[in-house]
Amino acid sequence: MREQITALRREMKERGISAYIVLTEDFHGSEYVGAHFKLREYLSGFTGSAGTLVVTENEAALWTDGRYFIQAAAELEGSGIELMKQGEPETPSIQNFLNEKMSENSVLGFDGRAVNAAFARRLQAALRSKNIELKTDDDLSGLVWENRPPISKQPVFELSENVCGKTRAEKLSEIREKMSAENADCLALSALDEIAWTLNLRGGDVDYNPVFLSFLLIFEDKARLFAERSIFSEDIAEKLKNDGVEILPYEDFYSALENLQGSVWADPKAVNFRFWSSLKNAKTIPKTSPVVIMKACKNDSEIAAEKSAHIKDGAAVTRFMKWLKTAVKTEKITEISAAEKLEEFRRDGENYLGQSFEPIMAYAEHGAIVHYSATEETNAVLEPRGLLLSDTGGHYLDGGSTDITRTFVLGEITDEEKHAFTLVLAAHLELLGAVFPKGVRGSTLDALARKPLWRHGLDFNHGTGHGVGFLLNVHEGPQRISWRAVNDAPLCEGMITSDEPGLYFEGKFGIRHESLVLCKKSDFDGFLCFEPLTCVPFDRDGIDKKYLTEPQISYFNEYQHWVCETLSPYLNDEDREWLREITKPI
Repeated sequence: MREQITALRREMKERGISAYIVLTEDFHGSEYVGAHFKLREYLSGFTGSAGTLVVTENEAALWTDGRYFIQAAAELEGSGIELMKQGEPETPSIQNFLNEKMSENSVLGFDGRAVNAAFARRLQAALRSKNIELKTDDDLSGLVWENRPPISKQPVFELSENVCGKTRAEKLSEIREKMSAENADCLALSALDEIAWTLNLRGGDVDYNPVFLSFLLIFEDKARLFAERSIFSEDIAEKLKNDGVEILPYEDFYSALENLQGSVWADPKAVNFRFWSSLKNAKTIPKTSPVVIMKACKNDSEIAAEKSAHIKDGAAVTRFMKWLKTAVKTEKITEISAAEKLEEFRRDGENYLGQSFEPIMAYAEHGAIVHYSATEETNAVLEPRGLLLSDTGGHYLDGGSTDITRTFVLGEITDEEKHAFTLVLAAHLELLGAVFPKGVRGSTLDALARKPLWRHGLDFNHGTGHGVGFLLNVHEGPQRISWRAVNDAPLCEGMITSDEPGLYFEGKFGIRHESLVLCKKSDFDGFLCFEPLTCVPFDRDGIDKKYLTEPQISYFNEYQHWVCETLSPYLNDEDREWLREITKPI
């Protein structure tokens, strides 16, 4: 058993705790967290972005989803921690596992600030029959982590009204109108991207996500922002004050919640357990925050900025594609150096801020690991054969976040690889060309993408699409494209969503084709469709035409032509000529 788990058990025993839970979350339920909050990674050794660790007196188990099954199995090997494949029929839920393993009248522990309130309430209900007590005040994981990184305090910066489309005051006014309709005296926000979007501010407290650690209470005539004061310049602090936003200490938030009275709008699915438990003197309105849908449906200014960002990003990735397919024949290129080269091309672009997530450069069998990340130990040398799965993205200061996957053909490939490459392309094109009535959800559209794969008895174990933020988190709700989605939101005009089917063959290769698409009105009254934002050619060297239908071929050629016409003004003569050649109709 890992030393870290043994140390945690000592702390558990000292406090009479029979089982302890560690989620992959900060105090705000963020998908990606700062170094200070990577407790589950420290304890388990599993580095994926999603997972829950449960430690009992005699066992340890980690739940994660299909994106990470292969990675988790490798990283947990020899740790003494059992991998629980979330969503698989044979895998028990965490609640059922604890119900089976814990004795009556025992104690379950977790840090109430870092566990989702809705999840904790489900645990309470599931364990009530055994009279199991919850102890939520102790951060035991932090006690055993020597030299734990401090909480981040990176400077905040402001986005201009021209980029955002609305001022901070206008957004607050619209939010208050929605509060009034719900008879809410206060809206309590915890999600960092919601707060950043509302205030037209961005930060650097979470790698790849330009957000800052904070809580926000919005009242009828004022707002209180709980954050580290030093991260705000005097100019920004003064502007916030002029808009009725007072900055208070981050650590004072929970006592402020305890003092709230009247009706407080808060979403138990989006706040931590201590947050929810602190609202003991208020009447709660347990509904999804109005900011979620406001943020998801981009306005005209945000859409214009996104399109500009995708053109700049597309030019960088296209230049990388040309370099890669040429240089791999004569130069030593590794997965890490390839990622660095792409970052170099992106940095050449105007207003490039940084990567929107950790880059995935996965050669050959590494491509079968959905969220593979190269290390010095695994860093493969690229050869002029096989496939490279490249999943990367960028943030642009004038607005926009990108997320793009292209699978590049580096030389000779097998018939099996061509077959899979083409079927995934067919799946991608089917969703990209979808036309659907207003009110349709992503869970309905998911079958469009999977049909070309299902017909061949093939599938992939992750969602087909996720929402993307405006210079914010690369994963955002409320929309999703997945048949597994529960209560996903209908797709609406202005939503930006990924289209990313894939196929993965463990020990051999993986393929994913991903573009971001904008939901907009179609030519038919009452119907919507997708407009591509990602502007990068597909590598036609991987295509076997016999696996594509005539409409798919037509749509593919149409997309490639659009890419060529859009990017040509941003490329030099040599790159432009190369692009024209590789985007000729098939």
